Amino acid sequence: MSGVTIKVNLAGFESVDAALARLNPLQTGTLLEALARLIREQTVDRLIAGGPAPNGSAWKPNLEGRTPILHRSGALARSIDYTVSGSQAIIGSGLIYARIHQQGGKITAKNGKALKFWWQSGGHVNFAVVKSVTMPARPYLGLSASDRAELIAAAVGHIRRLFG
Repeated sequence: MSGVTIKVNLAGFESVDAALARLNPLQTGTLLEALARLIREQTVDRLIAGGPAPNGSAWKPNLEGRTPILHRSGALARSIDYTVSGSQAIIGSGLIYARIHQQGGKITAKNGKALKFWWQSGGHVNFAVVKSVTMPARPYLGLSASDRAELIAAAVGHIRRLFG
């Protein structure tokens, strides 16, 4: 799975850290499951909306310009999933092309001499045959400032329900 690792630093949140330490493993797992699900939803929303990247930067436009950049068929958004194991959650996609969209890079032909592309624009079908293509990075995995605030609010709400 192409994914991101998110480390939570609780420096300055000693009271939250103390409350989390009082949770039993089942309660911690429930919280982590809820947070992972929320991150998945945030990521899917970002893909459907056409960005921006978690750091707030705009994604480079695609050639067609008609659909959100990473949501032409919806397959990438549908593939975003998460897994929770112990004290770790992993959010990402198992699609073979997920990583190139996240990180960018050069694509070259594996089974032929060239890559062949077609796209529609202005009622015309366009073709291109090239030896390689460089994909720009369009980071969709990660946490924006508003994502972090939403996660903190969700965690605080969860802890308040347990200890309130």
